Amino acid sequence: MIIFPNAKINIGLNVVSRRSDGYHNLETIFYPVKINDALEIIEAEELSFQSSGLEIPGRVEDNLCIKGYYLLKKDFDLPLVKIHLHKHIPIGAGLGGGSADAAFFIRLMNQKFNLKLTDEEMIDYAKQLGADCAFFIQNTPVFAFDRGDEFEPIKLDLSAYKIILVTPPVHVSTAEAYGSVKPAPVKESLMELIYKPVAEWKKHIKNDFEATIFKNHPTIRGIKAALYEAGALYASMSGSGASVFGIFDKTPDLSDLEKANQVFY
Repeated sequence: MIIFPNAKINIGLNVVSRRSDGYHNLETIFYPVKINDALEIIEAEELSFQSSGLEIPGRVEDNLCIKGYYLLKKDFDLPLVKIHLHKHIPIGAGLGGGSADAAFFIRLMNQKFNLKLTDEEMIDYAKQLGADCAFFIQNTPVFAFDRGDEFEPIKLDLSAYKIILVTPPVHVSTAEAYGSVKPAPVKESLMELIYKPVAEWKKHIKNDFEATIFKNHPTIRGIKAALYEAGALYASMSGSGASVFGIFDKTPDLSDLEKANQVFY
C-alpha cells in the first residue's frame, strides 16, 4: 500500500517567547503544497526501512517512520513491515518533509491494518514524533501556535495562484535559525493578517528567522528578491529555511534561478 506525503509552507512565522521546556512559543500558518514523497509499507518477515531518491541523513533507527512504528506497536499487535520511502521533498528546507512522512506513516498503518484510529488519536501519536507532524494528519490550512503543534482551522484557498518554491543548495540547521532569533510579542496576529488580500501580505506578514538567515546566507535573501522581481505578490522563506516560496498570479520565467537551485512549479 502506497501513500504520498506532501510538503507544507509557512506563511508568516512569529517567534513569540521562550518556553521553560527549552522550546519556543510561535505562531505561523501551515499551508499544504503539492511536492510529494512516496511511502510504501508491506508485511515482511522483519522490520526494515529502505529509501531511494534524495539521500536521508542519520541512522535508520532514528527515522521518524521507524519511531512511528514502535510508537504504534506499544498499543497494537502489529505485524512486521518493510518500509520504503522515495524521498523527493528537499531535506532541511523548511518544508516539513520528515514530519509529513511520519504523519502519513501513521495514517497508512491505520488504513492498512484497520487500527480504527480517529483523526484526534492519530494527532496525539503524531505530536509525540515532532512539533509539526500533527499538522499532516488532517493536512488542511491551519493557524499553528504554542510549539507549533496546536491548531485552529482557517479558511485559506490559494488554488487560484501559482505557488513556486525555490530550494538553494544551502543547509540551514534549526539550531542556527533559533540561535539568534529574538522572541517578541506580536502586535497583529497572523490569525487576522492572513485574511488580508495576498497582495498586501508583503507589508504585514513576516518570518522572524529571515533577519539572521539572510545575513548568514545572502543566497537565500537573493532568491526572495528575485521572486519579487519576477512579479511575486508575496515571497517568504518557509519555516527556518532554506526554501523560499513565491505566490504569483501566473507562472513567471525563473530560468535564471533554475541554473543554481531546485525550482518546483
